[in-house]
Amino acid sequence: MLYYLFEYLEKQYQLTGASVFQFITFRAALAIILSLLFSTIFGKKIILYLQKKQVGESVRDLGLDGQMEKAGTPTMGGIIIIMATLIPVLLVAKLNNIYVIMLIVTTLWMGLVGFTDDYIKVFKKDKGGLSGKFKVLGQVGLGIFVGAIMYFHPGVTMKQDISQDDIAVVQTVDGDNVKQIRPEEKSTKTTIPFVKNNEFDYSNLIAWMGEGYGKYAWLVFIPVVIFIVTAVSNGANLTDGIDGLAAGSSAIIVFALAIFAFVSGNIRFSDYLNVMFIPRLGELVVFIAAFAGALIGFLWYNTYPAQVFMGDTGSLTIGGIIAVIAVAVRKELLIPLLCGIFFAESLSVILQVSWFKYTRKKYGEGRRIFKMSPLHHHYQKSGYHESKIVTRFWIVGIFLAILSIVTLKLR
Repeated sequence: MLYYLFEYLEKQYQLTGASVFQFITFRAALAIILSLLFSTIFGKKIILYLQKKQVGESVRDLGLDGQMEKAGTPTMGGIIIIMATLIPVLLVAKLNNIYVIMLIVTTLWMGLVGFTDDYIKVFKKDKGGLSGKFKVLGQVGLGIFVGAIMYFHPGVTMKQDISQDDIAVVQTVDGDNVKQIRPEEKSTKTTIPFVKNNEFDYSNLIAWMGEGYGKYAWLVFIPVVIFIVTAVSNGANLTDGIDGLAAGSSAIIVFALAIFAFVSGNIRFSDYLNVMFIPRLGELVVFIAAFAGALIGFLWYNTYPAQVFMGDTGSLTIGGIIAVIAVAVRKELLIPLLCGIFFAESLSVILQVSWFKYTRKKYGEGRRIFKMSPLHHHYQKSGYHESKIVTRFWIVGIFLAILSIVTLKLR
């Protein structure tokens, strides 16, 4: 809203300094400041309100040190992250941008799924929460929505092999009304990390269908998006097990995604780094900045010992947002590396459950690979303090984020 207000003031009254709102970098900086302020200042009030309503965490005794002390800690703190993200976005972002709209819907959609799960756990006293099939239904529904937008919406395009004429035209025209020499194109291409010719088109998977196969690419693309949204949101949910782990790891991931969005959305940087130029994607940096600020502000109250837990309201929302951003910037194949913490946590659960079932069937008793899954609980059982586990996981996450960013040039 502020963007449109200052745009109006500049055009009608030539207000000095109003043009600064035209710059994505300024609005991104403003968004992260606003989200930090909201999450730290109003976060405390939200925590007190949750305490007043007795929205406390119900903890099962898993034999972990200090675990039972957390019983009664307010949950549903993901509300802080959601509000601290959306309020700055509504204030400083271009709300007619399709990528921003898609992320706002994602935040509300997954926030509602997670909130319903937490509500059932807390107020209905059902520790199982929302049935797994309904969670998956919500994730699949979001995947269909995002996949359809990415594939069918005319505002989601890309441009390759940028010429010097293109760059010159963009530099000489103000605002969004950029006259392109060559038209933008719809595409289902994505990026393969560490490969020289690093672009892959999902439509190639159905080339066997013969002539005209390209128009059926959505049959492959949308299921891929559904899988990514479901996998990443569940990975974030599993990672949310000890104080500060999910929020801190996610903040590291989204900072890397902000760099990808800025580079791919900027015609000069995308040309220099020889990556696909995605028109209008740069506006996503404003959303990501607000989201990162919300995560860091939430850590003020979520680091050990946590004063509030994000609950599924936060973890499912975080995973959904990260998945959709990765798809939007065409870096979804980088997720196993960039979101390596989520991937390791999910993989530990899959391996533990699969091996337990296999050995129970073969030997008559279930055996385990880890002392406990997800992975962070294995280290807790091994005697590590949770703050040390979180810090070391953050360090690994930073390393993976740097390695992911390096793929812009390392091929």
